[in-house]
Amino acid sequence: MGPGYMPLMVFWLQIGLGAIVLLASIFSDGEKLTRWTSAEIASFVGGIAVGTAVWWVLKSTGGFFGQTYNAVGTGMLAGFLVLSIPQGWRILGVINAAMCLFGLLLEKMGFFAALVGIIVLSCLAEREHLKKPVGILGCTVFLLVMCWFVFIKQLDIRVNLWPQL
Repeated sequence: MGPGYMPLMVFWLQIGLGAIVLLASIFSDGEKLTRWTSAEIASFVGGIAVGTAVWWVLKSTGGFFGQTYNAVGTGMLAGFLVLSIPQGWRILGVINAAMCLFGLLLEKMGFFAALVGIIVLSCLAEREHLKKPVGILGCTVFLLVMCWFVFIKQLDIRVNLWPQL
């Protein structure tokens, strides 16, 4: 087993699960898709436009955003947040924005800040979670401890835990 073994296995597991879900959805009598509303179409097109504009502006500024993926990640974050404006797209947009936020925070702010960012932003996807701030705090603490144990302690993944100033 080499360093790419686990990501490769996760990749093949995801491909397999995706194929199973796809086949199950094709042969099931689930609820039919509804037509997109004008607000959903506008947020989809607006998300692409805003994300592209943010990327285009930031890539030329240099510094943090001129490095590697940071301008693209920030553009995607902005685009997904615009996509999440209508209720029908809210969960999809916010969860994808949280993934982008994790990638942006991980390098400079460290593993723990990136985890807190992804957990808190993901909780905003469903408005019911806002009524339970203690639950969000408990979930955050539990996931911080669990992720530290799994990724840092057991798998020995070498990433900064705290901000690098």
